[in-house]
Formats: sequence, structure tokens, C-alpha cells
Amino acid sequence: MNKSTAWTKLEQAIDQIRPNIQMDGGDLELVKYEDGIVYVRLLGACTTCPAASYTLKLGVEEAIKNHLPEVQEVIAVD
Repeated sequence: MNKSTAWTKLEQAIDQIRPNIQMDGGDLELVKYEDGIVYVRLLGACTTCPAASYTLKLGVEEAIKNHLPEVQEVIAVD
């Protein structure tokens, strides 16, 4: 799969869960995808939310892996 196709699938996965994140005052930005690892930036309320790590792993990472099974991990960056 080429990079632009992978990026499109990543954006689709994030767009699918974004409304749920935005309902709580947060958001996220796709930063990069490299070697099976997706890097995202947490925004808004997500930056100070104590449950952000759970949202990242159980929500964002799972949604992304459903769209792009070769993803190994999703990591939040500053």
C-alpha cells in the first residue's frame, strides 16, 4: 500500500471517531505515519484529560487498526 492510500485510511479512521472526541471538548491531529506507528497530537480538552491515554489506546488505536491492520501502535506526541 502506498503512503497516500495509508494516509487516507488513517484520516478516515480518525474522522469516524472524531465526533465522539469533540463531544468532550477534545480533538486530535494526524501528525505522521512511519514504520507501522501512527503519531497523533491530542488537542483541546484531551491535553489535560486523565482518561486521554485510555481514549488513545481503546478508541483511536482500535479504530485505526480496523481501517489499517498493519498499524502496530498509536502514539501521542506534543
